[in-house]
Amino acid sequence: MRSRTPEDLSGRCPRCYLPTRLCLCAHVPRLDTRTEFLVIRHNKEKEKSTNTARMAALALARCQVLTYGAPGPPFDASALEAPGTWLLFPDASPPAPDAPPPKRLVVLDGNWGQARRMMQRVPALRRLPGLALPPPPAETRRLRRPPHPEGMSTLEAMAGALAVLEGEEQARPLYALHELMIDRVLESRGRLGEDARGSADLLELRDER
Repeated sequence: MRSRTPEDLSGRCPRCYLPTRLCLCAHVPRLDTRTEFLVIRHNKEKEKSTNTARMAALALARCQVLTYGAPGPPFDASALEAPGTWLLFPDASPPAPDAPPPKRLVVLDGNWGQARRMMQRVPALRRLPGLALPPPPAETRRLRRPPHPEGMSTLEAMAGALAVLEGEEQARPLYALHELMIDRVLESRGRLGEDARGSADLLELRDER
């Protein structure tokens, strides 16, 4: 599904990039996590309305987004050198058996080919210990078709990482936000079916927090 976001964001929220009538900002949770997230987002993802890293950055207090592949100076890999930094990626090197949990998790944001090229072109990424996640359930809803069964959106992957590192309860609001984002994007395109789910869950989670 192609994302067509007007360059001037006409009729769209400047924070969540969704049409103004479907703005998600009032429903985005704010989570303070032990783990810091560093998202390296491919430049071609930056303006897409379906970019889920944007939602993760709005929800997570300790989340920074860096751009990769933009015109100008090359990517500064020094941002990857902080102690306790791991990489969230299926093929990353496993950590030592007695390694403490990561203080910071690097997340590559882009399609599968873009993420692979980032790994190839930024040697510092390949030196990081990795966190791999189990594949998502086959029935998981998608805004974009993944190229393989283990594929998931950036927001899903960050929620999965939180579930592993800090517990399912901490991850639930991000999973619910992902569902609501799918609802809103499909509604904006006239494709939201009667079986859409997730919106009520997110509102309930916000009430509980």
